[in-house]
Amino acid sequence: MITMPIPKTNAMLICDYVITEQGSNKKSLIGVFENIAATTFPCIHPSLSVYIKMTEGQGNYRFRLELVDLKNNNVIGKGETPKDIQLTNPLTAHELVFNLKGLRFAHPGEYEFRIFANDKIFGQKTFVVTEQPRNNKEGAA
Repeated sequence: MITMPIPKTNAMLICDYVITEQGSNKKSLIGVFENIAATTFPCIHPSLSVYIKMTEGQGNYRFRLELVDLKNNNVIGKGETPKDIQLTNPLTAHELVFNLKGLRFAHPGEYEFRIFANDKIFGQKTFVVTEQPRNNKEGAA
C-alpha cells in the first residue's frame, strides 16, 4: 500500500464568512477573528467559516474538520468533504473552506479546530470562548 504525503498547513483562519470570486476563484475572508465572546452559557454561535490553505499534498484525500473542547478533549462538532479531493502537484497551494452553523459552546474556555487528511491530523487552530458581562445601561449617567 502506497502512503500518501500528509499536506502541510500554510494558513488556518476563522472568519465570519468566505467569498469566492467567480472566474478567478480568489477567496476574500470577511471578519477574521481569534476569539468568541458570549454573555451566557451554553451559547450558540450562529455561523462561521474555517479557511485552510495547504501545500505538499499529492493523491486523493478525504478531509475532515473537527471542533474539540480542550477542557475534556471531546469532539463537539465535525464536518467532512462529501467526496475525495485529488491533489496533483505538491508545489501547488490548495484551499478548503468549511462553513459551519449553530456551533454550541457549553462553557467559557479553550477550543480547537483540527483538520485531517485521510484520518491524519495536519493542522490545528486554537481559540478562546470568553464570558462577557451584559451591558447594563440602567442607571448609567
